[in-house]
Amino acid sequence: MTSALEELLPSTRRSLLHHIARAQAEGRTPSLVAAVAREGRLVWSGSRSSVDGHTPDADTQYRIGSITKTFTAVLVMRLRDEGLLDLNDPLERHLPGTGVGEVTISQLLGHTAGLSAESPAPWWERTPGMLRQGLADVLGERPVLHPAGRRHHYSNPGYTVLGSLIEAVRGSSWGEVLRREILEPLSMDRTTLAPVAPHAEGWAVHPWADVLLPEPSVDLGLMAPAGQLWSTAADLCRFGVFLAEGDDTVLSAASVAELRTPSVPPEAGQWGGGYGLGLQLAGQGSRILIGHAGSLPGFVASLWVSVEDGVAAVALANATSGPPVGVIAAELLNIVVDAEPRIPAPWRPLPEVDQALLSLTGPWYWGTQTFGMKLTADRGLELHPLRGNGRGSRFVSQPDDTWTGLDGYYAGETLRVVRRPDGSVNHLDLGSFVFTREPYDPEADVPGGVDEGGWRGSAS
Repeated sequence: MTSALEELLPSTRRSLLHHIARAQAEGRTPSLVAAVAREGRLVWSGSRSSVDGHTPDADTQYRIGSITKTFTAVLVMRLRDEGLLDLNDPLERHLPGTGVGEVTISQLLGHTAGLSAESPAPWWERTPGMLRQGLADVLGERPVLHPAGRRHHYSNPGYTVLGSLIEAVRGSSWGEVLRREILEPLSMDRTTLAPVAPHAEGWAVHPWADVLLPEPSVDLGLMAPAGQLWSTAADLCRFGVFLAEGDDTVLSAASVAELRTPSVPPEAGQWGGGYGLGLQLAGQGSRILIGHAGSLPGFVASLWVSVEDGVAAVALANATSGPPVGVIAAELLNIVVDAEPRIPAPWRPLPEVDQALLSLTGPWYWGTQTFGMKLTADRGLELHPLRGNGRGSRFVSQPDDTWTGLDGYYAGETLRVVRRPDGSVNHLDLGSFVFTREPYDPEADVPGGVDEGGWRGSAS
């Protein structure tokens, strides 16, 4: 049974319905479906339709376009986690003969490989994939437009190449690998390569009249990994939960977090967003959203997730230039988070205490700057400045009695405790920086030494 805390308030539900009703009317789309998940489960869905007596629901399929790319990125990360490739490997090592083999797998994932945005004519989204029999037909005669690794340049051919890479390493079709390794473990039964009833039909809406034109729905062939999938609002909410929390049957939380890490800095004028590895990133005030948008002729789709708030929102519509579903999904998410903020978990003490680690807590000094050390779960440590600006990080314990930085300036750096011969702590070494119990402690091994005269009351 659903608990009262899991249900949305009636006022929140009405705000969500009002928002999509206005979006469908003002966006002039035949239908619009949306859904919201919170704390790992679907808590709301709604729809609006122009067809009397026919209202799609959260299990009605729509084409999701480039949201497909995130699924492809997850499959590549699985290969990495199994040790079958490294993200810094050149493509040629695993998929020879493409003509762009010097670019790395990471660059392809983050759209920084410098490849062209589209395949050569005819327009691939509206023509059968059989017209592009090989990667040479997808990449064209001039596939590289920018120096690799320097800038973000969105590339559909780049994800086509990643799909072929998955097939080469796995020895199975991209679609079969997707079904076996993501869709089945996450119970995404209504996400498929081809439409399965009930599904929406794709339409174009005339820009100057309220009339419709059917859009063709084609199999994208080799380009399927860039935009083939059909899915539902309910299934995409399940995927959104996975992108927030990870799932060890598919990809660990740590590896999913890598997908959310920006691949290159955003360009001028785009500081509100960015791109990770198969995931779009967007700033909403103090809130960071991750997800992806998608479109193909006849359809627009969007999925946004706030990891910190534990909320995911999906919006799907069946019009080529329909309502701005990316904005709509973000606004639905914000409605829920602002009206019903996440209730923090209760504070609980650590299950056990290591006295040696407890003795490391409290104030430390880097020169004259004051920091506080806190003990966290699983023998972790947190080091943060106590006054003003400074460099802080969380640290995870390692088997050799050191700690590795997880974020901030010290991400990846090593923190170690330096002891005297009698076992007492002399200082902390953090990437060569010395932290002492007193400012420039004369009893600690401070680089450059400490003046014998000690602290004084005048600089003269």
